[in-house]
Parts: sequence; structure tokens; C-alpha cells
Amino acid sequence: MKNKVIGISKNITQSFRDFIHSNQFSGILLIFSAVVSLFFSNTILGHKYVEFWHIDVGISFGNLSFNKPIEFWINEIGMSFFFLLVGLEIKRELFIGELNSVSKAALPIAAAIGGMLVPALIYSLVNLNEPTIGGWAIPTATDIAFALGILALLGSRVPMAIKVFLTALAVVDDLGAVLIIAVFYTKEILIEYLVYSAIVFVLLIVFNITKVKRNTPFLILGVFLWYCFYKTGIHPTLSGVIVAFCIPMLKGSSASPLRRLENILHTPVTLLIMPLFALVNCAMELSSNSNFYLFDHLELGIFLGLMIGKPLGIFVVSFLATKFKLATLPQEVNWKHMFGVSILGGIGFTMSIFICNLSFTNLEYINHGKLSIFISSAVAAILGLLFLYFSTFKTTEISVNTEETNP
Repeated sequence: MKNKVIGISKNITQSFRDFIHSNQFSGILLIFSAVVSLFFSNTILGHKYVEFWHIDVGISFGNLSFNKPIEFWINEIGMSFFFLLVGLEIKRELFIGELNSVSKAALPIAAAIGGMLVPALIYSLVNLNEPTIGGWAIPTATDIAFALGILALLGSRVPMAIKVFLTALAVVDDLGAVLIIAVFYTKEILIEYLVYSAIVFVLLIVFNITKVKRNTPFLILGVFLWYCFYKTGIHPTLSGVIVAFCIPMLKGSSASPLRRLENILHTPVTLLIMPLFALVNCAMELSSNSNFYLFDHLELGIFLGLMIGKPLGIFVVSFLATKFKLATLPQEVNWKHMFGVSILGGIGFTMSIFICNLSFTNLEYINHGKLSIFISSAVAAILGLLFLYFSTFKTTEISVNTEETNP
């Protein structure tokens, strides 16, 4: 048994362990930020608090100026760094992590696909022929930091392998969300700036091929790519993912440009940008959402998508993948663990809110969608935590008793 545990530990890269532990803390911070924002939004100063995020802030260079609300700076520019980090993490896992082989990647990829398709289908059925049908992608996302933050509360009750599985699933899920945003949420495209974007992309590829080891040239081109995307009509945050995939990954080198940039970005993104995103996007006056009904099409579609669609898609597709020998369960992981993690997959939050902002122009739809995401994610977190706690309780007790009776 001891040798088996040692074998599992060796198979998990140190960078992956660090990634998991850092996301556990950031997930707890994210929860705290969301609750604080929702609380302050509904105090006597709530209206002022909500208005604060819409104050214009800008930069000027001579006759040129760029003035946008604080909300824009966080959601469009700050989240570009979030997507840059997501892209770096995806690339790292594809090269040296838990997605670098068919055997490792099969189960989380299958689970992630099921966890995206089933919620989208449920939402679409509930909102069929409704003006809210455009939000079908909202319940397809899983918030990696939030979910790992909940798993952290269980400590050693759940094996490290299930945390690795959840992380890999969420990484694939993020990639799916990026593709969905690129394909379905790009509106009118201006050809002129699309050409400029292509030129910048070619330069990024040249830097990658020539193994440029400094990150500064990539980041400078990333700024130009962000602006070109912004002017083109493609959502500018996607520029972060493209830049990430162009940064060289030198195998076996902790000093590779990708690893350096990932280490630099991880703290400010997880401990500053994501909490700020929660503070901005959970700033909702509940009194102004007095017409919120969980059984309306929009709210019900999101709730059922995250609470039923996510667990159903992740668990059933995972089961079928192992049944047909397309994938295998990780060592020390059982189907109770898998079902509990499937419930935690219903924690959409960051990416779901991001997609909600892209899905609608109607502020009422956006606020109702965000509130439904918040409620659904909270319920998924509580149910997943309780299920994993009580389903592993007896196993822990038996293990303790066995050790006491066997000298």
C-alpha cells in the first residue's frame, strides 16, 4: 500500500502540486470577495458601491486618450492576464503535466466534454425559443480555483489523485470555454484590424520558432494583439491565450520562458485580478433584482445546467469511458470520489460570469444570470463538500480502527 502511494506521488509533478495548493487559497479568497461584494452592494451605501465600478479611468499620450470604466479595466484588461495564465497552464500540462499522454488525458478530457455538452443541452432545452437562448454556454464552465478551494477544506479525506483529476478537468474545461468564446461570441469583424492581428501573430510565431527566451517581446506584441482584437471585434481577452501558446516551453528547464512567466503571473492573477473580478461582478443590488425567480427560463436554465447537467455529464461520461476501456480511474480514487467531484464541477463562477457578460446586452438578464450563477455555485459547493465529507467518513473511521487493532 505504501509503495502504491509513493508511486502516485512520483507521477504527480511538483509544479502540479504547487499549482493545486496555490489555487486552494485563491479559491477561498475568491469566495470571500464574492460574499463581501454582494454584502456591500446591499448596504445603505450599496448604490454608491455599484456606481464606483462604473467610474471612468483613463490614460493619455499627448492627444491620444483611452478612458474606460473601472469595470472595463478589470473585465477586459485584467482578465486578459487571467487568460494568459490559463493559456500557460494549458500548454504546460500538454507538454509535461497531466495531459501530456493519451492515458493521462483520456479521463479528464472525456469528463470535461460531458461536463460541457450536457449543461449546454439542458440550458438550451429550458430556454428554447426564448430571448435568453444566447446564454447556452454559461453553465458549461467549472471554476478551478473555487472548486479546489472547497476540496482544500476536506484535507486528507480525499486523495491527491482526485485533486489532480479535478485540476486537469478544469484545464480542459477552460480550453473549451476559450474556444466557445472565440467561435460563438465574436461579433462583427473589421477586416483591417484582422490583418494587423495576423501580422502580430506571425511575429509571435517567429519569436517562438527562434526560441526567444525573454518574455518582454512577447508581452509587447501581446499588447498590440489585444488592441487589434479589441478593434477587430474578437474578444480581446483571447489575445492572452494566443500569446501563451507562442511562448517557448523548454522541456526539463525550470528557467524556460513559459515557466518564468507563469510563476510571475500566478500571484497577481490569483490574489488580485480574480478577487477584483469577483468584487466587480458580484456588485448587485438585490432589491433591483426583486423580479428574480429561480423558475424563470434564464435562472432555471443556469441552475439546472450547473446543478444537474455538470454532475450528470462529468460522472456518466467518465463511467462510460472506463466501462468501454477508453480510460481508467486514477489509483486511490473510487466512484464516490468521482461523483463528489462531479458535483463540485457545478461551481461555474468566474468563467460562467465572464460568459454571462458576453451573452447579453440586457442588464437585467446579466444581473439575473450572475445571481443564478452565484446561487448555483454556492449550492454545488455545499452539496459537493457534504457528499465527499460523509462518503469518506466511514472509510476514514475504518482505517483508524484498523490501525488501532493491528499493532
